[in-house]
Amino acid sequence: MFKKRRQYIFVYAVKDANPNGDPLNDNHPRYDEETEQIQVSDVRIKRTVRDEWVRIGETVFVDGEPKTMANRYNELKKTLNTVNGKDTMAKCIDTRLFGVTFSHGNKETFSWTGPVQFQWGRSLNKQRVQMIQGTAAFSTKEGNEQRSFRSEYIVPYSIIATTAIANETASETTSASDDDLEALKEALWEGTRNLITRSKMEHRPLLLMEITYNEDARTHISALEEYLKLTTPNGEKMTDDEQLKIRSINDFGIDISDLQAKLANMKDVIEDINIQTDDRLTLIDLSAVQQG
Repeated sequence: MFKKRRQYIFVYAVKDANPNGDPLNDNHPRYDEETEQIQVSDVRIKRTVRDEWVRIGETVFVDGEPKTMANRYNELKKTLNTVNGKDTMAKCIDTRLFGVTFSHGNKETFSWTGPVQFQWGRSLNKQRVQMIQGTAAFSTKEGNEQRSFRSEYIVPYSIIATTAIANETASETTSASDDDLEALKEALWEGTRNLITRSKMEHRPLLLMEITYNEDARTHISALEEYLKLTTPNGEKMTDDEQLKIRSINDFGIDISDLQAKLANMKDVIEDINIQTDDRLTLIDLSAVQQG
């Protein structure tokens, strides 16, 4: 288990792609019509992380393949040579960090609350969803020379921020470790870069900040993402029209001065702050934050 609480904020960009389609709404990007912000579910973020773990060979319970829980459990039980559900789940990094509700008929049932909980992500900039149409590869029926049409939704350039908390108390149940948290950070960054399916091309990690609290601290910063402000590359306040016109990393900056001030006020309970950024990202007023 890990003994120190962590808090994360992760910012990434999505260009000419669908950040998180809603299957009940024709795969339209999740969207807040009042604020014109793109939304991304915590499930989508965790899928990005899991897909990266699968890619590099980590043992996960939810591997993305269409199969029943019973079949997946039996696969792992055989591969890992385990004797029961808890023993098997303890060997899967996704269940150690994200938790699991496990049921194997009448034989074994339990639920773990995951130590790591992601919030829904929201775009820092306003966006307008675009529908793109084109022709499909094949006709709808034999002998028809006219190909069918396809349509899809994209966003031109969305800068999305999501946050997470790693709760040391919950790790006592799942046995999540400090090494697991390091693997989470790497998979979040690299997994975002490796989203190269057709609908997820051009995902780019921009900023990942990890705040580590003292071992005896039982606190965190609420609404961490609200301390970030989108600016022009020169650090000036960005208008709504300027937000809608963003098309590349060169068109904006991120002001973290409010977050710096908050962190400075909490220095007595914070052990360390680690920051990873894209080299081309413009961070405004970064001097007070310790970089790892």
